[in-house]
Amino acid sequence: MQLMVRDGSSGPFLSQVINNAKAAEQLSDAQLQQIKSKAVLMSLKFADKFYNKHKMHLLEQAAYDVIGVVSLGLLELSDKDPSRALALLLAPEGLVKPFQKGWNMLSTVSRKAGTKSLYGEVDAQLLQQVSSTPDAEDWPGWQQYQQALAEHQRSQSMQLLLQQFFARLPGDDYDYCSLEEVLAEVVFYRALTGGDKVRQDLKQRLTQITLQPHWFNDTFFALQTEATLAELPPANAQAIRADLGQHFAPALLRTLQFAKDYQALAKQDASPEKLDNFEGKQGLSNPLLGWPQYLVL
Repeated sequence: MQLMVRDGSSGPFLSQVINNAKAAEQLSDAQLQQIKSKAVLMSLKFADKFYNKHKMHLLEQAAYDVIGVVSLGLLELSDKDPSRALALLLAPEGLVKPFQKGWNMLSTVSRKAGTKSLYGEVDAQLLQQVSSTPDAEDWPGWQQYQQALAEHQRSQSMQLLLQQFFARLPGDDYDYCSLEEVLAEVVFYRALTGGDKVRQDLKQRLTQITLQPHWFNDTFFALQTEATLAELPPANAQAIRADLGQHFAPALLRTLQFAKDYQALAKQDASPEKLDNFEGKQGLSNPLLGWPQYLVL
């Protein structure tokens, strides 16, 4: 298996590490041959498990997959340091440990959408994006993994919000909510009720809630948001922060101002139809962030 690349390449990290080490005379021919031999054996095993090791084009594909997965694992284990990566390649385990790390990373972020993958727990499309020829000029594998990781963290964080802050898990209508929308409902409900778990009763409870003057500013909702995130694991809290737009707190304030008008109308014994119409007009002209979407029956 050829693992060398040109100087200055931004190709697969495995090839970059070998190329740099050869240029700096930190890797002997015997050591390089040992790495290559292990790479060939791993490619044969990979092809035997997922492809057909007796067909040359599939054996080549297995080699490209191994290069991509090892590159991913090397980047993570070495913290992108070529010297540390070389030490890992020259260790007794050689390519095995980086491959196992990379495969586990892919498995963790792979979509579980019900469609079976040829690669078991690893999403086929994601592996294809990570896979690389040894002499590729560019390797997008790390960026593709980071995108998949961010999506995985968003999905995981949304489930955590639903499980931790809702009295019961919402129905299927929440499958299409964004992470920002779910967090907004949590923050808005808790702010108005003093920290209660979210239930589908805010519109009814609103007539009994005294809206405090100090609630009507961006700082109040920024603090409420941070208080909510502080109850989550740091990694999930950070993933949620990264997903929020700069207008998150102002949008919650706008919703509170609408809630004040909604409350006044409800206290006048307005019919459910009139309240629903009032809500609908506001939502069409300026969507309400954090406002519950269920109907008052």
